[in-house]
Amino acid sequence: MEAYQKLDIRVQKWVFQQGWPDLREIQKMAIDPVLKGDRDVLISASTAAGKTESAFLPACTAIADQEQGFGILYISPLKALINDQYRRLESLCDALDMQLTPWHGDSAAGLKNKARKAPSGILLITPESLEAMLIRRSGWAKQTFENLQYIIIDEFHAFIGTERGQQLLSVMNRLDHLVGRLKNPIPRIALSATLGDLESVPALLRPNGSLPCQTITSTQGRFDLRMQVKGYLDPAEIKPKESRIPAEARIIRELYRICRGGSHLVFANSRQRTELIAASLTDLCATNHVPNEFFPHHGSLSKDMREDVERRLQSQRDPTTAICTTTIELGIDVGKINSVAQVNAPPSVSSMRQRTGRSGRRDGVSVLRMFLREREITTQSGVSDKLRLELIQSLAMIRLMVSDKWFEPADSTQYHFSTLIHQTLALVAQWGGIRADQVYALLCQQGPFQKTSIQQFKDMLTHLGKLECLTQLSSGELVLGIKGEQLVNQYKFYAVFQTPEEYRVVNGNKTIGTLPVDSPLLPDQHIVFGGRRWKISEIDEVSKTILVNPSKGGLPPQFSGSGIALHTRVRQEMFKIYSEAEYRIPAGDSMVDYIDEEARHLVQEGFSFFTNAGLAQHSVIDDQGTTHLFSWMGDKIVNTLCAVLQTHGFTTSNQAGIVEIVETSADNVTAFFKQLDLESIASEAELAQIVQEKNIEKFDELLPPNLLCEGYGRRMFDVGGTKAWIAQNFPHEPL
Repeated sequence: MEAYQKLDIRVQKWVFQQGWPDLREIQKMAIDPVLKGDRDVLISASTAAGKTESAFLPACTAIADQEQGFGILYISPLKALINDQYRRLESLCDALDMQLTPWHGDSAAGLKNKARKAPSGILLITPESLEAMLIRRSGWAKQTFENLQYIIIDEFHAFIGTERGQQLLSVMNRLDHLVGRLKNPIPRIALSATLGDLESVPALLRPNGSLPCQTITSTQGRFDLRMQVKGYLDPAEIKPKESRIPAEARIIRELYRICRGGSHLVFANSRQRTELIAASLTDLCATNHVPNEFFPHHGSLSKDMREDVERRLQSQRDPTTAICTTTIELGIDVGKINSVAQVNAPPSVSSMRQRTGRSGRRDGVSVLRMFLREREITTQSGVSDKLRLELIQSLAMIRLMVSDKWFEPADSTQYHFSTLIHQTLALVAQWGGIRADQVYALLCQQGPFQKTSIQQFKDMLTHLGKLECLTQLSSGELVLGIKGEQLVNQYKFYAVFQTPEEYRVVNGNKTIGTLPVDSPLLPDQHIVFGGRRWKISEIDEVSKTILVNPSKGGLPPQFSGSGIALHTRVRQEMFKIYSEAEYRIPAGDSMVDYIDEEARHLVQEGFSFFTNAGLAQHSVIDDQGTTHLFSWMGDKIVNTLCAVLQTHGFTTSNQAGIVEIVETSADNVTAFFKQLDLESIASEAELAQIVQEKNIEKFDELLPPNLLCEGYGRRMFDVGGTKAWIAQNFPHEPL
């Protein structure tokens, strides 16, 4: 029997009415596994490959005649994506006479009230709204989800390895517990366009392994890509009447030329850069007396402003280019996009692949243009500029994406203690009172916090008791304490994520800006900020202030990293490109060149410096009075090297993976590592103790000091990998 014929006849008719000549391969492959309902299903395919229908066509068939209670729970990372899926599924649900309910803060009250009175069909929701439902309406939720047959998680890659992902996994497990299905759990269907290390994902989808997982990928998935990298040399100095133009102005002009008249997405890695580019393009429209087509789109804008841009893109009536951060990176429907532009190094290979997939959704051909600035080399230029580091990092990411089809795997090593605190408080609030051993069993043994030991859990509960977040009754049950009640009763409690805290950077009496604390800040560390080098003199955790003094040194690097931890695989690919002096992509017997002449010239400058500095043979060099250590490893190992050097009296900073060490020489650093007793290197938790500000996640401030250090250390450092790298590159020479 053909898979298509196993679908409900009304679903078959709906498919026919869409005018589809046939189901796509991945949609056919998903029908049997989903209909069986005895396993989890992971559906991984490129953007616009039909993943949504792969899950919903068979799942809707399975619940077509279910009258009471929700049959499908769809969980999305974005409210905008819920709205998209509501529009997309509306006609299918009409054909089945099935209720479809979007449930988030902006959803129509009428739809919610109808679902409250008579829940059935499909519920579309975010993790935060589901959390609120379990805490505030647990009795109703138990009845509502009693007949639930599927949980569908969209954009699963956006959850993996994050605080929000841990919350989602925990809430799904709590839902199984609430409806008495821990031994017969509700099947989970995860949809994702970008997943690195696919074999490890099923264990991340259901950590306790209580259901088997079947992975479905499309063998017909084509990734046709037209790509160009354009380089721009920023003049060190522009004299009057000189014809040279700043790189940023040239990029703006080129974006205007390429994007005007079409639908495009331009990605920048910061909200400030997004606003500057959008404003400059709008000014060009005004100068040329034409309607504006360029609009910013980022998380700080109002919902109305973001939705206006989304509507323009979807309607295709007016040419529209969105200048955006990560807000349009996920699967929001933006219609047919002509091309995607990236105006600096992308934050990750996974992010670049996701962004690239936003174009060519209808004709299957994606167009990616990358615009990269590099400064003109002068006598003051630093190593990062001389190596053309941002350009080479971008080329390495492109090669990994296109040639190796590699994306960053999730970091599954973290503890996520902050989210464990949140889930403990949420679980106690949900049940009113619950024993500590039941909490540990549900969240740690059966749930996603399996790395947490009994002792660590006891330490956490004891500390929460001291803070009056929890109280233990004589019966042994845990209930919320005074502070716990205050926390849980706040609307913002339901979300576990928060942006890194911004610290004011102050020199003397002058505030020079704010800096997110998302990487280790060590005593006497050097940082680059506002185009200058500074030395940290003090970190005030009470006033959230970093006091700095001007630091000696050459011109600060233009590229000092994106703030997002870079994977070792990317830096190893960069080293390979430098060592082989080859950035092109192999295609059969030929090599594909995808960069313009100016970028090619900049790349050759980077190759020349790499060769002349002997970086293929040496890990430590002196340049411009500063010592530079090159590990070509990921940021966890780079952070660890910085911390180890710092604890032995060196003054360091991490500049895009290059460890800069001042007031010493390459010989001294080399001798230090050769004589270093590797067993004397502190653990990750011990290294974390020297970092003053460790509160990164939302509930870190509620952790006891030992767990805060253990969690922070695991997140930021890799002592084992660092020891292995030192042993390989600096053979031991004891004193």
